[in-house]
Amino acid sequence: MRVLDVATFAGGCFWCMEDAFRKVKGVVKVVSGYTGGNKDSPTYEDVCSGVTGHYESIQVEFDPLIVKYEELLEIFWNNIDPTDTQGQFSDKGSQYKTAIFYHNEAQRKKAQYSKKRIQNSGKYEKPIVTEIKKASKFYEAEEYHQDYSRKNPKNYGAYKEGSGRACYKK
Repeated sequence: MRVLDVATFAGGCFWCMEDAFRKVKGVVKVVSGYTGGNKDSPTYEDVCSGVTGHYESIQVEFDPLIVKYEELLEIFWNNIDPTDTQGQFSDKGSQYKTAIFYHNEAQRKKAQYSKKRIQNSGKYEKPIVTEIKKASKFYEAEEYHQDYSRKNPKNYGAYKEGSGRACYKK
């Protein structure tokens, strides 16, 4: 029996983050949801209000014998603008800010190291504002948000293009 690990990331719209991670060999499951806030069992509408403290996020189950946590961190950094204090791309609000939620001390250290490496890379002129926080309860988003890019490829493609994320490369 293989032992899976869990990683949790907030990178703005969870549809886009889910799509980026689902393609990775060794990733077994990606779930869209909400974490980091103070309301139990929040709904999408609750989180969109901006008062719950929750982030739109994804939880990734992965096989660490196939894909390392450090590789997942790289995918995360390559799919966000870590300097945006207001959210991600056209999605603004506290629920769209970026964060890495660590599940253990090893993940915390690796996340901090990766953030420092990105900051010192010279790739960005502004400071890296992505937070590194201890993982808290993760609430799965409503079913219609799960696997959105697969279920609604045209709508997803239009959203990703219109949001500015599709053409973002750093």
